[in-house]
Amino acid sequence: MRCPHCGSLEDKVLESRTLAGGESIRRRRECLSCGYRFTSYERIEEKQLMVVKSDGRREPFDRSKLERGIQRACEKRNISQNTIEELINQIEDEAAMLGKTTHEVSSRQLGEMVLNKLHDLDKVAYVRFASVYRKFSDVDEFIREIESLGTSFTKEEET
Repeated sequence: MRCPHCGSLEDKVLESRTLAGGESIRRRRECLSCGYRFTSYERIEEKQLMVVKSDGRREPFDRSKLERGIQRACEKRNISQNTIEELINQIEDEAAMLGKTTHEVSSRQLGEMVLNKLHDLDKVAYVRFASVYRKFSDVDEFIREIESLGTSFTKEEET
């Protein structure tokens, strides 16, 4: 570890402590050249989950992007922020499990996860998200999607 004071690479560890439930280690060090004491931290760096887009591009999983889409679908609905956060956490966990070996998940799989969760949570939010995700181009597509929901979509849910 390079000394932040003199730049020497020679140091000794004086003390080590486990932090964050074993997720990281804090080490107190002393430079053998100048005697300066400093702290370093170690943590496991996991390979980031990547989202494979429909055109084959890959981009890092972005929780805030997922959150924006769900927030937009749930706008002006009687859905608490805690419920939305819980939904996002569930989707993020499912995506991580799905991409456990390859560290990749397709945008299609993510979209379907969101649709499944929203279908159970709120039918209006579901249709809103589906309209963007499935790129509805006309009213007929909205009507078909609503009809596919069957009798579970009632007037009460629209208000």
